[in-house]
Amino acid sequence: MEDREEVARALARLEQWFTEAPGLVIAYSGGVDSALVAFLAMHFLGQDRTLAVISASPSLSMPELDHARAFARTHGIPLKVIVTREMEDPNYTSNPANRCYFCKTTLYQALHAVRSEHPDWWVANGQNTDDLGDYRPGLLAAQEQAIRAPLGECGINKAMVRALAGRFALDCWNKPASPCLASRVPYGQTVTREKLRQIEAAESILVAAGFPVCRVRHLGETARLEVPPDALDTLRNMEGQVRDRLIALGFSRVEIDPEGFVSGKLNRALQDLDSTPA
Repeated sequence: MEDREEVARALARLEQWFTEAPGLVIAYSGGVDSALVAFLAMHFLGQDRTLAVISASPSLSMPELDHARAFARTHGIPLKVIVTREMEDPNYTSNPANRCYFCKTTLYQALHAVRSEHPDWWVANGQNTDDLGDYRPGLLAAQEQAIRAPLGECGINKAMVRALAGRFALDCWNKPASPCLASRVPYGQTVTREKLRQIEAAESILVAAGFPVCRVRHLGETARLEVPPDALDTLRNMEGQVRDRLIALGFSRVEIDPEGFVSGKLNRALQDLDSTPA
């Protein structure tokens, strides 16, 4: 946990940022970053100048959507649920390495349409400074669409995000990261609604079995399971039971990744491509 004085200084920077905002339309997913932005907007600007917007996209699991709705309801945050159409864009469904760019472009354009009802307001997201050190094509979409990032602009990293969320006793302060379901499909393999529903159902099985942090990588007919390294033995002990349930979802094969869960593992394919001689 961050030092109290550091948290206080970070909060003061954020208060100044929000004080200058005429109002905010927030790209909200229910993750700790965007949840903190939505909470702080409500805290500093009030209901009349705050609107969190979430897309009930096929790539967002129903448990995540339900949690996001519950968080907004608990804290009195005005929430608008929209449906974006990235699944109609072949640039997205063909799943190139910059898939996220097309998804975020679709989302931010939809948010600007919502903003037309509040023309003086800013559109903001939950980007923090740690995001700048990772491969995130969506950042280009945010730049092109003039999306503001209060956390990033105030020098807030992920650890400070969690510290600030803890400061306000937000129940998401230690919520594991949960990228969109499409991130479980290797680049170059088509993203379909059927695959996304399979992934969602498979991960729900793992969560119910006691693995709140997990990924099910959709490798065609194979489901590759990732859980934290210290939970691998537990998963192996119940492998048969889990395999039977995933086979029932339509997978032909189920395997456990011996390395365990590593965030952004599919991005290694990009590094392999970069290192391949021309």
